Amino acid sequence: MLQEIKDLQNEAVSKLVLEVKNKKETFFKAPTGSGKTFMMADFMNRELAQNNDIIFLVSSLSKGDLAKQNYEKFCDYSSRKFFANLNPYLINSEIANEERLVIPTNHNVYLLPRDLYKKGGRLMQGGMLDFLEYLVWNGKTIILIKDECHVATNNLDNISAFCFYKTVNFSATPKLSRGQYPDVEIKNEDAENVKLIKTIEWGSEDDNVSDAVEKFVGMKENYINLLGVNPCLIIQISNKDKADEELQNNIMPVLNAKPDLKWMLIVNDKKECNTNDVFKAKKMDIDKWKYYAKQNMSPIDVIIFKMVISEGWDIPRACMLYQVRDTKSKQLDEQVVGRVRRNPRLLDFEKLSDKAQQLAMTAWVWGIKMDNLKKHYGVKLYEEPKNITDNIKVKTTQLKHLPENSDFDISTFLSKQQKLITHKNIFEIARQIRQTDYKIIDKVYEYATDFSKWWEIAEFVPELEKENKQHLSNYEQSMEVKEEVSFALYSHYTDNGFYENIGNWIWKRRDGADKFAFDSKAEQEWASILKDLSNMDNNAIPSQKSISKIKIGKRNKTTAKFTGQENIYGEIETGKIEEKEIFLWGKNYPPNSPIKFEYYLGGEKLSFPDFIMKDAFGRVHIFEVKSVNQSDAYVFDSNLYNAKIIELKKCYKQASLITEQFFYFPIQNKNIWQITCFYKGEENTLSIEQFISFIKNK
Repeated sequence: MLQEIKDLQNEAVSKLVLEVKNKKETFFKAPTGSGKTFMMADFMNRELAQNNDIIFLVSSLSKGDLAKQNYEKFCDYSSRKFFANLNPYLINSEIANEERLVIPTNHNVYLLPRDLYKKGGRLMQGGMLDFLEYLVWNGKTIILIKDECHVATNNLDNISAFCFYKTVNFSATPKLSRGQYPDVEIKNEDAENVKLIKTIEWGSEDDNVSDAVEKFVGMKENYINLLGVNPCLIIQISNKDKADEELQNNIMPVLNAKPDLKWMLIVNDKKECNTNDVFKAKKMDIDKWKYYAKQNMSPIDVIIFKMVISEGWDIPRACMLYQVRDTKSKQLDEQVVGRVRRNPRLLDFEKLSDKAQQLAMTAWVWGIKMDNLKKHYGVKLYEEPKNITDNIKVKTTQLKHLPENSDFDISTFLSKQQKLITHKNIFEIARQIRQTDYKIIDKVYEYATDFSKWWEIAEFVPELEKENKQHLSNYEQSMEVKEEVSFALYSHYTDNGFYENIGNWIWKRRDGADKFAFDSKAEQEWASILKDLSNMDNNAIPSQKSISKIKIGKRNKTTAKFTGQENIYGEIETGKIEEKEIFLWGKNYPPNSPIKFEYYLGGEKLSFPDFIMKDAFGRVHIFEVKSVNQSDAYVFDSNLYNAKIIELKKCYKQASLITEQFFYFPIQNKNIWQITCFYKGEENTLSIEQFISFIKNK
């Protein structure tokens, strides 16, 4: 396996460990085929190495047998000493003949198929709760891992407050509409760059099934000879009535005209599965059909399916996808595309020839509309990135919890509480503690050196948490400077439209183009304003300069795939040929960015300001661009949106005081900009003209 792949996965897991330490719930996003299960196991193994009282409950999809698949992988990792701390157990409904299921308690990783824990299931009769309560009252810390977290787990959510210390969510397609924003993310571009997943070549919209089959036949021999793998074309058809029509009219006539091709129709009902291969075991379970088809040298060339392989089935030899059905779902499209993006020679990729590597790293996809899958573009700091990061620094801030304050005394706090006449129920106290911020919990256990002290503080946990929330909301008390950082060396963005051509700021697109996309019309227009400022500087006298600039060596680069010498962007430097001036301003792309500020709005939140600029006088300017134009922004709750703006203004006002940086809220209302500026804790309102004049004067 390439070292770059190991580094990417290791870095992602290291970030996840840090995020989980500081949060009650964490979201991890990685594309299908990037080793999500491997990284999940690595994460659990690291946590267990630090604390052997941790128990992991991994909730997985039942469809696709994902729980069983994960269990088998965890067992394999453990037996081969990759992650020796794992001791997995697969929960299933056949583990006992008693009326109530009994789950053994001598393991540390439990795999739970999601559908087993549903209304009317045997686990709901008390077996699961008995098991979890036993662990809790024996001092175990239970962490819930939701694999494919975009699928709801309502019954588990209902008991999470009492049972689970933390929740870690994994998915290739988290639901942003449910607030599943990734804390740690491996982008498609990251995985492509290190040869972890394939790059997609999109077929023409005019191509039909016959065109896809011809393409497959044309490359099959090369695939076998160069990779030692029999490739596979997968065809997704519709559910219900349309499926028969698609099979009879579009697909089977094409396949019947190619009798040398072996095909398999695999669906959820084994009675409906079919094939023209000698393997025709209609009475066998779906698992055996799928196992037969997934092997690298399986004779099956074409797999026709509905939804059965959209999630939870690894088939790395699949390299082509033709989608007949229209899912009208971006998530489903991404999931099924993920089936053809796995590297079929991941473990020994570096041993392949250049031509074989290129073939292994290409997937072909037809039928999915490009609009359903937004493009992503990689960006990096311009040449000599250290010259940029050394010249523009930003002081970031964080919130300090009440128990972390040196002047906070728990005994003084308790002395102010009204004494209780009767004690609370111990189960209610446990539930309250489980719902409490981890730093409050740490303080509780630090104080509770014996049983009497535990009772003394445990009953007042809600009051302590309330006081902590008030403290966090008071930025004058809670905010402190965290560190001085600069832009990440590389990042990426989603193409949401709203384009601006910029060739002289800090970023360079991976493909060399100057066309950048922004998240909203307001962002694009503010980028245009800053770009115009830099363009005006080219002809201005020194005293009228506005944005700081530096000279960098522009290097000539050539794309040279698969030589082993290229950088993460697939480029090789061939020498410095000229110097170029760039201006020190740029979009603060959130992926990988350390430029973030902590604020409190019903919980601790992170704000990644939109733009950072250093002016000609050495001052740092930070911009959070907003719009109240309904047509400009995504669908949003106006009350929540306004509450966020109000809270961010409070945050940035205090941040401006303790960092002595300039913070701005340019808010667009129709075509008018109202710019709120904070500096040294003072607030001013500026027009565009006043802002430009201010930037040009010290």
